[in-house]
Amino acid sequence: MNRQSNTYTIIYSTVLVIVVGVVLSVVYQALRPRQIENIQNDTKRQILAAVRVVPQKGETVSQLFDKYITASYIVNDKGQKIDPKEDAFNVKVSLEVKKPADERLLPVFECQTDNGLKYIIPVYGAGLWGPIWGYVAFDNNGDTIYGAYFAHQGETPGLGAEIEKPAFSDQFEGKNIFSPDGVFTSVAVSKVGKEPQGQAWVHAVSGGTITSQGVQSMLFDSLEPYSAFFKSLKGSAL
Repeated sequence: MNRQSNTYTIIYSTVLVIVVGVVLSVVYQALRPRQIENIQNDTKRQILAAVRVVPQKGETVSQLFDKYITASYIVNDKGQKIDPKEDAFNVKVSLEVKKPADERLLPVFECQTDNGLKYIIPVYGAGLWGPIWGYVAFDNNGDTIYGAYFAHQGETPGLGAEIEKPAFSDQFEGKNIFSPDGVFTSVAVSKVGKEPQGQAWVHAVSGGTITSQGVQSMLFDSLEPYSAFFKSLKGSAL
């Protein structure tokens, strides 16, 4: 065949595309299990970060997760455990928050720490430039926050991105999400000098107003459907 002809060029290009496509497909399939494992380990790391458990030298995230997370399950907005034939770890919270509260799958992770049993709840919302998410750990009274971890996809470095720093998340420790008379209030994220009365609050990120407002909305929208579950914990702790 004439290598200078259009036919040869077309056939050569077609074969080359097919070969490259097959090679890429094989590589993708070979690496896919490792990619899934890395994604799962990162999620486990974030869950553990809410209770301030960090791998030390010689420890793996997976080992720590199996050690500290003693149970996981899904509840509904009435606080009842349900069996949707889906593991709590695999629930896509980003999709669930778009549903009405009474239709959501609400994952719960129980964590046995040196300071007692904690309940870790995933949260998901919107920042200035993209999604924000995190995990909030509660004492077994279903009210007091034990710890929190937040992350983002594309918030501004030095501004909204500061929500992932301990200087911000550590403020949530010890805050209550219910008023003394049992009304769910969540936690406000407020500017200095504009702290609300009668509600737990933390200070917003300086210069990250919209991201801070996003965290406040995320907490309320994500945690409010758990109110009945939290109250059941509160009752059992009495």
